[in-house]
Amino acid sequence: MKTPGKALLSVKGLTKDFGGIRAVDSFSFDVHEGSITGIIGPNGAGKTTVFNLVTGIYRPTAGSIFFEGEEMAGLRPDKIVRKGIARTFQNIRLFNRRTCLDNVLTPLLQRERCSFTGALFGTPGARRLERELHGRAIELLSALGLGKYASWQANTLPYGLQRKLEIARALATEPKLLLLDEPAAGMNPEETRALADLVAEVRWKFNVTMLLIEHHMDLVMKICTPIVVMNFGALLAAGTPDEVRENPEVVAAYLGKGKKTNECTSG
Repeated sequence: MKTPGKALLSVKGLTKDFGGIRAVDSFSFDVHEGSITGIIGPNGAGKTTVFNLVTGIYRPTAGSIFFEGEEMAGLRPDKIVRKGIARTFQNIRLFNRRTCLDNVLTPLLQRERCSFTGALFGTPGARRLERELHGRAIELLSALGLGKYASWQANTLPYGLQRKLEIARALATEPKLLLLDEPAAGMNPEETRALADLVAEVRWKFNVTMLLIEHHMDLVMKICTPIVVMNFGALLAAGTPDEVRENPEVVAAYLGKGKKTNECTSG
């Protein structure tokens, strides 16, 4: 396993209010280069809200989000993607009526700056770029075990393969940091074990740092170091899998002692 390096993402005092509800409360953590960092916590802890803040869907009420030392808070989602942060979602978001190939080609095309005139008239440069991107898309699909499904319409894939396709599409943006929001949701134990192996392989093959939210503790404990625990929007604990597993405050939070609902967050 690659030894984690410097902090790639650094979140400091992150806070998000929705009206009178504080969904994220002075939350701070780092994601080190080369790591697979996990965020866990009870339902409503604010985990997905943190993802939405990091990726620009929400603007923070307070706090800072540094990526490679540059402040990201307040940037538009498309600018954040271009800086090198990509994500998947709790609820799979694909171009359902397009092929798997088209789903991966779209972000590849968006990254390139081919002129409108060249694309319209099919100049040699535009045709060459199209071939290169087509080949790149096939490589990404194959890397995720989806090569033979390239011509399939996305919504005809089994659920587990749709999850893989969403990861392939995110990788097409060439991220340095990949955020996975409950990638094992809806998967059976066998599919979850296969996903754990896939995530570890993707980290190595694509040299990408990962941050994931997950409720499947077997998956988290197997592949994530460190693990960050949220409760009521705030940092509860952080450390190695063993440290987190043995932390009495973490055990109490998952058992529901002092439990309250944070209705403005989905995770």
